[in-house]
Amino acid sequence: MQKTIMVVDDSESLRQVVSIALEGAGYRVIEAKDGLDGLAQLTGDKVHLIISDVNMPNMNGIDFVKQLKTLPKYKFTPVIMLTTESQQYLMEEGRKAGAKAWMVKPFRPEQMLEAVSKLLS
Repeated sequence: MQKTIMVVDDSESLRQVVSIALEGAGYRVIEAKDGLDGLAQLTGDKVHLIISDVNMPNMNGIDFVKQLKTLPKYKFTPVIMLTTESQQYLMEEGRKAGAKAWMVKPFRPEQMLEAVSKLLS
């Protein structure tokens, strides 16, 4: 069965790069342009993993993860934060919110796919 991954990032070019890498590895990808858009698209369908940016308009990635974890259907969905931020306090905040991994941009697609397959296994 094909696994579904949601990519939440306000940069269209970054969403494209991530989507191409994931689709190339056999995943189905849903894209969202910010946290609010991401939450709006979580309508009960199974999402196996979420990759989210931190800095976005309308709702940032940390707030998105906090909201996500209040939804019974998505409470245990693993989240990878993919961001330019590398400050310890933000990583800590992301972990507390429920993020399972933190990757700093720029990233290598293989590196991201490795993290994805670890969290999905």
